[in-house]
Amino acid sequence: MQRLARRSSISTTSSTSIFYERQQHQHQHQNQRQLHAISSSSQLAKKKSRLHLKRRFMMLPLWPCNSVAATPIIERIMNGYNREAGKKRRYEMPQYAVSPKKKAIKERIPQPKNTVAMLNELRHGLTYKMESQTGPVHAPLFTISVVVDGQKYMGQGRSKKVARIEAAATALRSFIQFKDGAVLTPLKPSGNMDFTSDEHLENGSENMSKDLIVEYIERLLLTEKKSKLTSLVLFPFCMKQNVSKNAIAVDGQKKVPDKGPVMLLYELFNDVKFECVNIDGAQNNCRFKMTVTIKDKKFDGIGPSKKLAKNAAAKAALASLCNISYSPMMAPQKNVPLPIDDKTSSMELPQIHADTIGRLVLEKFMEVIKGQEAYSRRKVLAGIVMTENMNFSEAKVISVSTGTKCVSGEHMSVNGAVLNDSHAEIVSRRCLLKYLYAQLDLQCNQATAYQSIFVRNTDGLYPYKLKSGVHFHLYINTAPCGDARIFSPHENDTGVDKHPNRKARGQLRTKIESGEGTIPVKSSDGIQTWDGVLQGSRLLTMSCSDKIARWNIVGIQGSLLSSIIEPVYLHSIVLGSLLHPEHMYRAVCGRIEKSIQGLPPPYHLNKPRLALVTSAEPRNQAKAPNFGINWTIGDTELEVVNSLTGRTIGGQVSRITKQAFFEKYNFLITNLPGIPNRKLTTDYGQTKANVKDYQTAKLELYSAFKREDLGSWLKKPIEQDEFGLVE
Repeated sequence: MQRLARRSSISTTSSTSIFYERQQHQHQHQNQRQLHAISSSSQLAKKKSRLHLKRRFMMLPLWPCNSVAATPIIERIMNGYNREAGKKRRYEMPQYAVSPKKKAIKERIPQPKNTVAMLNELRHGLTYKMESQTGPVHAPLFTISVVVDGQKYMGQGRSKKVARIEAAATALRSFIQFKDGAVLTPLKPSGNMDFTSDEHLENGSENMSKDLIVEYIERLLLTEKKSKLTSLVLFPFCMKQNVSKNAIAVDGQKKVPDKGPVMLLYELFNDVKFECVNIDGAQNNCRFKMTVTIKDKKFDGIGPSKKLAKNAAAKAALASLCNISYSPMMAPQKNVPLPIDDKTSSMELPQIHADTIGRLVLEKFMEVIKGQEAYSRRKVLAGIVMTENMNFSEAKVISVSTGTKCVSGEHMSVNGAVLNDSHAEIVSRRCLLKYLYAQLDLQCNQATAYQSIFVRNTDGLYPYKLKSGVHFHLYINTAPCGDARIFSPHENDTGVDKHPNRKARGQLRTKIESGEGTIPVKSSDGIQTWDGVLQGSRLLTMSCSDKIARWNIVGIQGSLLSSIIEPVYLHSIVLGSLLHPEHMYRAVCGRIEKSIQGLPPPYHLNKPRLALVTSAEPRNQAKAPNFGINWTIGDTELEVVNSLTGRTIGGQVSRITKQAFFEKYNFLITNLPGIPNRKLTTDYGQTKANVKDYQTAKLELYSAFKREDLGSWLKKPIEQDEFGLVE
């Protein structure tokens, strides 16, 4: 029986193997016949791909026909082609042919800080005290309290840790408003104040709420770690009052927020909406204007691209609503710190004020240029704004001007009838002189004296002085030529020249006749002669940076008015582009602050506030025109001056020349009340020399430059000031 069973099993195995071999041969012959029968090249390619799949799985076992899985694996694979739909389905591999999937690596999500850690960041040295323990032993209920700013906050939980967290959460809810107000509703314990409401503004607790929010903003904007604090919403506080300008400060030094203005704006406000409202300029010099709307308030930003315009609009909104500034003055270099006069003032003008000054000058320029658009072409725009008690809502634009050239040597005047320097900032200052003369004219009549910005000075050496609170702000759309502009804006320049045998910083520089740019002053060029210039020598003029430095010593009122009024200084200088804090500070006052001495009072070294507008002007590659415009408050129309001739385009004498001011000065000496010495002088140069204190301060300025080895001040030919009154 065993032998018969063994023989039957052998015969069964051999017959099964023979069956499989015959079936494989039949498939091979069938495939060959099908290949010969296909004539179309496209069909042949499809068949080859199908046959390739067959060959790949030819060696796989086939199930018996009566099995549940009777269809061979090859046929199941080929069923991936849907003949009825005529479309390929996604290829499906058998389960045991698929490679095992790799385990997905879970990213570690930073855990948010709990309320205890958050509260400890805002208030240091807090002590948590367990008040009571109630409930059964197996399910106790702990009550823990914490005292914050004299107010006790309670928390309960099944463990001391949970109770401590609840107590800290209760304290946080009292002065921080969360995004989800329905979930984290501020609790109001007895005697506690809700700092998210308007009530505390009326009962004298404004400083307390501001301090808390200031501390929070410091950590929110400057921390590098992401935490749950970024989900807090501060706009109710920002919309109601301005955060202190020291909000972004660490160790007493202001810092620029690490986050971009657009990202920060979206984090602080929920209803931020940007819109591109205008596109000006040619294709290669476009100017985009973006407007951001927050709580029905609109803020504009202008830039050469939509991205930069959007950033400018976000900066303007943050500066206005939260007093957060991205000005370069906020982050000075560590090795060249900007000086701070006292604990409450610094060299930085608030950003919202800087933007207001720039906007007022640009709007006034567009207003006065209407009807004469042919003269709107410019590279440098400047203007002076006056405020009373720093009230910028009622600020006045005193002057607007453009220009980048100086008079040609062949057009010099012996009668003071031409403008030697037509650079925009110099012309704006001359327009301011015209305004000061007009204000002193009001003092000549008692009926109009109250309208003047000057008052009688009863306790000083000068008959008149400015009213208290009157300030003048200079705006220039770029850094003034000379030392303030000698740097690379795209390099990390700290303002310190490391070369041991070179003094490239702070040097006095001169403008080139009929051209742009400046060159360093040579020691041999201290004197210019009239006949030398007419013969062909270049007429050189001191750079704008050097002249502004002189204004910060002797004032902006000029030598003639210095015999009537006290020195008048600029309160701030706002730039539209190319503001480098160290270079700008050094150029306007820093290079002589250690060497200046012996100034007669009330002359002193003035240190104006510096700022950069949020909508910085792009670099203008167009050729500078040979004309400039000037306008002073009270003028009915602007004046266009040919920069190369120093006269108007009609060949007339400008209204802001030396000759015009000398006539106004002699009128004041004759008619102004309170003038001790009314002796008229017919020589312009001699009249200037008679103002002793002014001349002493100016000579001390020149000596300070020499002591610092920065060069010698270059003077014009003396024949220019040897003229008298025009009959």
